[in-house]
Amino acid sequence: MINKAIKVSEHVYWVGAIDWTIRDFHGYTTKRGSSYNAYLILADKITLIDTVKAPFKDELLSRISSLIDPRDIDFMISNHSEMDHSGCFAELVKELKPEKAYASTMGVKTLANHFNFTDEIIALKTADELSLGNMKLSFMETRMLHWPDSMFTYLEDENLLFSQDAFGMHLASSERFVDEIDENIINYEAATYYANILLPYSQLVLNLIEQVKNAGLDIWIIAPDHGPIWRKDLGRILELYQQWANQKPTSKAVVLYDTMWHSTERMARAIEEGLIGGGAKAEVMSMRAHHRSEVVYELLDAGALIAGSPTLNNNILPSMADVMTYLKGLKPKNLLGAAFGSYGWSGESTAYLNDILAEMKIELVSDPIKTKYVPDPDSLTLCYNLGLKIAEKLKEEL
Repeated sequence: MINKAIKVSEHVYWVGAIDWTIRDFHGYTTKRGSSYNAYLILADKITLIDTVKAPFKDELLSRISSLIDPRDIDFMISNHSEMDHSGCFAELVKELKPEKAYASTMGVKTLANHFNFTDEIIALKTADELSLGNMKLSFMETRMLHWPDSMFTYLEDENLLFSQDAFGMHLASSERFVDEIDENIINYEAATYYANILLPYSQLVLNLIEQVKNAGLDIWIIAPDHGPIWRKDLGRILELYQQWANQKPTSKAVVLYDTMWHSTERMARAIEEGLIGGGAKAEVMSMRAHHRSEVVYELLDAGALIAGSPTLNNNILPSMADVMTYLKGLKPKNLLGAAFGSYGWSGESTAYLNDILAEMKIELVSDPIKTKYVPDPDSLTLCYNLGLKIAEKLKEEL
């Protein structure tokens, strides 16, 4: 197979791999596939930044071979040791025998743990520099964005930031640059990626943006490890990251539910009407129709989460347990919320949901609303009024 490298800047080439078929990434639905980006710097000391997922090793080597003999690589650098980027790092170090291999301080340990890697890897920390002869790299550890080993690499001579998983997205595409792709696709995939990968680390994201600003880096290109490369309007993605990280509430409420015989669904629709009646925007999401990663995307710019489930075996429906566990781990902030649901004889579901919302530090605006079997007009009025109350509180907080 012949795979060509793609020029990114004067001395940098994309030599990664495109995964057109992946549809699940740690429970996050990747409807448009993904890419594993690796970059080759043709400096005096030829340098490979990151590798690819193990099954795509041959594609990586084919792209490198379109430029040079892979055995001419002098340095290899791992910015992030998660195996979609380091899957063939250890193997290539043994095969290509570069002069030196580098990773962050934590990356050295993680690579050793992943691969029982006994070859020496040199640890890099923030403010370290590496001469490539005619060019120079500098480094910034970005711990927990989103792994402890994560690191940025900056090529000052070409104003290019290798940002590993930051500023990326899961998007398989024949185009390599953001400005070549429909803006609506970019906005959706970048937001979905942030919501499902980086949301728990939002405060660290805000700190990192300040750290990058304070470092005085003059960045013209951002080259992430997933998705297309940013070479125009870089302020756009930085502004979006700041917006998403701040999690400022809006007048939008997500009504999330599953249902057995449509009783809980009827309650959800009554809450929807109350939200709309109060001037809020309602996003009603049945877990029979939506995936957990879509729910997080909608919550990224929401001000409220209202969750509903009937009672099954003294608990909530499995689909609601799934999505609520996922949301709890992602730690969305600044939300109002409430629980609702129908039951037949025991009725524990709303208490379970209420407890989960409380554990998520969501501000509960009402006691749970539950109704026995089919909701009567009085129950539906309570649901409508709940929606109305949340809409009014969202207005107060804007």
